[in-house]
Amino acid sequence: MLKQGLELKQTQKLSPLQIQTIKLIELPIQELEQRVKAELEENPVLDDSPAPDNEDRDDEPKDISIDEIDENDPIPSYRLRVNNYGKDERPQYSTFSVKESFTQSLMDQLGYRNLSRHDHDVAAFIIGSLDEDGYLRRDVENVVDDLAFRANIESSPEEVLRLLKVIQEFEPAGVGARDLRECLLLQLKGQTQNEEVRLAETILEDYFQEFSNKHFQKIINRLGISEDEMKAVLARIVKLNPAPGGQIDDSYSDQAQQIVPDFVLDINDGNLELSMPRFSIPEIRVNKKYAELLADAQGSTERQQKEAATFVKQKLDSAKWFVEALKQRHNTLESTMKAILEYQHDYFLDGDESHLRPMVLKDIAEKTGFDISTISRVVNSKYIETHFGIFPLKYFFSEGLENQDGEEVSTRELKKALRECVDSEDKRKPLTDDQLVAEMNKMGYKVARRTIAKYRDQLDIPKARLRKEL
Repeated sequence: MLKQGLELKQTQKLSPLQIQTIKLIELPIQELEQRVKAELEENPVLDDSPAPDNEDRDDEPKDISIDEIDENDPIPSYRLRVNNYGKDERPQYSTFSVKESFTQSLMDQLGYRNLSRHDHDVAAFIIGSLDEDGYLRRDVENVVDDLAFRANIESSPEEVLRLLKVIQEFEPAGVGARDLRECLLLQLKGQTQNEEVRLAETILEDYFQEFSNKHFQKIINRLGISEDEMKAVLARIVKLNPAPGGQIDDSYSDQAQQIVPDFVLDINDGNLELSMPRFSIPEIRVNKKYAELLADAQGSTERQQKEAATFVKQKLDSAKWFVEALKQRHNTLESTMKAILEYQHDYFLDGDESHLRPMVLKDIAEKTGFDISTISRVVNSKYIETHFGIFPLKYFFSEGLENQDGEEVSTRELKKALRECVDSEDKRKPLTDDQLVAEMNKMGYKVARRTIAKYRDQLDIPKARLRKEL
């Protein structure tokens, strides 16, 4: 039997202004500046062109500041454009270059090789097939198939291998390797050949499994070398780079990028001073032509003028929402960053990681009154410049655990202590996870074995067996 009835539900619908603000909060400063530029280009009513030299002439029509527009009143002709920046040029602020694109660097080196068009295209495809760390982990046969189906280039395994050898001669050394062993051998090949390098090559070529498992004594016995010779070889191999592609950042795209801090922190007489120098709310003005149209429509009964005025008003409302959203974004970011500074005050004075308090998004949400989702949007892709470095805002957030005195300490402090334990251990007898638990307890940190294992993985610290050295 079907029953019908009415149910009243309360739902919250976001306003255009709220939606606009949420979208702007997520943007880092460079993308925000592009977004402002796009808004000015897309809205024909708006104008941000600089004032003409003859602007003070009374007979010249003026652009009108958007804050001065009142659709219910005519626009007096004497109202002048307001310039938020004054007569001085906007100050220049530091940008921090991210390393050159990995792919672009290899393509530049490829351009210097005297190759046929066909070979160049095959080599370029191979470069595009490399992983972020610089390895070619795809089978050569698969690369040949991809060349045929994706690039319409006929090739062969022999040809791909020949051109892969060319790429393996590029910088950084080791690029284009198909596994770690080949990567290390490529780097040794480029070094000055001597007895130590040749011994290292022999070990990697003939005893790589034993080397990977730290069975050094077995290698010493089989090669008939001394322990000192083995130590010298280990020292040389350890200096090689297992991920050559990691030397060059490929962030966002294959183009070089820049990091621009959203915040700058200064310290004057022991006081933290926060600024957002890169961004100012732009002075957006109504184009003089549309301002006059809006003024002429006041009290008019002509349909055409009314329709034109409606169009201008819609675009004007859109611009006002945008400017208000920019202001709300600025206030939200500023309030959030000030709350972080207050929460982590001691850390920001000297940059000592041990002064970082445990802090999660909820802590800052409670201090600011914003939703956790808002704090998350603020923190994402934003950077602060301090006197001890440039950091993403995410860096300052971490969970916490209690020490033996019942005080809460951050996971970053625990990881730092763990790193110190590993760095100071006897590499002939590395500490097991259980022994690391005991060492951490001696330092006053209550941690479980599974916590040690988790932090060790996050810090890229191998198990005890793989940390063993001669």
